Amino acid sequence: MKIKQYLIILPSLIIIACSSNKQEEKVDDSNGHAHHDHAAPSETVASKSPRTATMANIGSNHVHIDYSAPSVRGRQVFGGLVAFDEVWVTGAHSATSISFSEDILLDGKTIPKGKYALFTIPGENEWVVIINKNWEQHLADDYDESEDVLRTKVIPKKLENTVEQLNFKVADLGGKKGQIVFQWSGIEIQIPFTSL
Repeated sequence: MKIKQYLIILPSLIIIACSSNKQEEKVDDSNGHAHHDHAAPSETVASKSPRTATMANIGSNHVHIDYSAPSVRGRQVFGGLVAFDEVWVTGAHSATSISFSEDILLDGKTIPKGKYALFTIPGENEWVVIINKNWEQHLADDYDESEDVLRTKVIPKKLENTVEQLNFKVADLGGKKGQIVFQWSGIEIQIPFTSL
C-alpha cells in the first residue's frame, strides 16, 4: 500500500521541481524590450544606489561626472552611514569619476585633462575634496594618497530641505568658470574651477 502511494507522489514532486526551475522573471529594460533576469531570488532588480551621470560644457571643456546615487531612506547620513574624517567615494560602490576634456584650474592648481576619481573626506565643519589618478576602484579599498592630484578644503553648506538621493551637477558660471555641486541629505558642497 505504501509503495503505491510513493509511486503516485514521487512523479508529482519531480514535475513540480522541474517546472519551478524553468520559471524566469521577465523585466522590461529601459528600451521597452523584455529580457530574462537570471539573478538569484535574493537579489533586487533595481539598485538602491543606481549608477548615473551628469555633464556640462564649461566654455569648450566637457566635464562629465559618473557616480552611484544612494538615498537617505530614513538613515543618519553624515556622521552615521558616512563616517566623518574618513576617505569616502562620494557615492556608493565604485569610486565617483570625473573627467575633463581640457585642463582646469582648481584652487590655484592646474589639473591636466583626463579622468580622475573624486573622493571626499567629510567633516562636521569642513570637507576635504580629493582628485585622485586611480578612477577605477571599488569604494576606497584601493585608495592611495600618493596618487592624489589635488586636495582642497571646502566649507559645507547646510540645506533647508533634505535631498533624498545623492546628486551631482556641473554648473556653468559663465565664460570659462564652472562649479561642481554636490548635494545629499542636508549638505551641499561647491567646488569652483576654471577651464584653461
